[in-house]
Amino acid sequence: MSFFSYKAMNGMGEIVTGTLEELDEQMAYDSIAASGLHVLKIRKSSALSDIYLKKVSKRGIKATDIIEFASNLSVMIRAGIPLMTAVMDIAETTDNRYMKERLLDMVRTIEMGSNFSLAVERHQDVFPDIFVSLVSVGEETGRLDESLNDIAVHLQRMEDLRNAIIRALIYPSFALVGTGIALLFWLLYVLPKMTGLFLAMDMELPPITRGMIFASDMSREYWYMFAVIPAVAFAAFKILSHYEYTRYYVDMMKLRLPVMKLVLTNKLLALFTEQLRILLSAGITIDRSFDIIIKVVNNAVFRRALLNIKEDIMVGSKISDSIQKHKYLFPNMVIRMVSIGESTGNMPEQLDYLSGYFLAKLDDLAEKMGKLIEPIIIIIVGSMFMIIIMGLLAPIYNLVAGAGSQ
Repeated sequence: MSFFSYKAMNGMGEIVTGTLEELDEQMAYDSIAASGLHVLKIRKSSALSDIYLKKVSKRGIKATDIIEFASNLSVMIRAGIPLMTAVMDIAETTDNRYMKERLLDMVRTIEMGSNFSLAVERHQDVFPDIFVSLVSVGEETGRLDESLNDIAVHLQRMEDLRNAIIRALIYPSFALVGTGIALLFWLLYVLPKMTGLFLAMDMELPPITRGMIFASDMSREYWYMFAVIPAVAFAAFKILSHYEYTRYYVDMMKLRLPVMKLVLTNKLLALFTEQLRILLSAGITIDRSFDIIIKVVNNAVFRRALLNIKEDIMVGSKISDSIQKHKYLFPNMVIRMVSIGESTGNMPEQLDYLSGYFLAKLDDLAEKMGKLIEPIIIIIVGSMFMIIIMGLLAPIYNLVAGAGSQ
């Protein structure tokens, strides 16, 4: 779809301008006219403008905006307010202009005869696939308000999960950046001053001191490499992550790193159990549920395991038996509770407990991350300064020892 900018006149004779996304100019014209505006001018945006507008409009809408929309719409429908009126009222009261444009486009789509799920599907860059699926189920079953409430609860859990991961990574990121800045300060400022003193003594320097002087000289001469190397490493990481074959091994490496393994494993298990819970509760089939989850999971190792599990289920295996084949990713607790859920018929309840458990574990991990990382940081920083101090003191010790022997 492309963006179209327009100028129109409303019923009060006021000039209205805006942009909307449509398949072609005629559909854009019809969509604007259907909202009660008289189109004066309409123009298709350029390709570059389309890319910019899509990115800006997407980034301008946060997860909290989607959660608030789903929650408010659920309450209004339950109160008996017609769907189109409810969406229009929410659009008129929202402070986010990007969200307002999306909602008004949804209203125009509904006015032209589409159902609500199709109107939402037009904006899948903002609304996740699970939102579209649950809304579609809610329309079919006549329980749209319940589906929207389930969506709000689920997305809030996912937002809590994201915040927990961010909190978990704050301390290690700060520690690594601080250590890097301290190292640069020593290499670029302190060591050059000491180097001049040592060279003025015209004495034989120990290997560790010569190594430090060499590192300092290289750092000053090729200072730009401190920016180039991280940029190249980041670009290489992105390129490797782009291809499924190499991404599998990159993600496998992440799952084996000591501290990162704890964060990623709990995140993936919380995401899997929560997504499966909400989808099964809505009555979505197990194969369709796995398809949706596989799209959401951004770890190639976990995604491949889910694909294998889905294939086993489709040929008649139990979910617990299929999961058990991947015990390196799924702990015994998950296998056991999924098995109980299958036996008793209360799978959503078991998954609800599991998702809550892993979210709580991840939140606890975020609070304790400092204590987990602290020994590693102390070892790195301590080793770095031990080498620096030894390099600085060794020539002085040799000088004093030589003077004492004379």
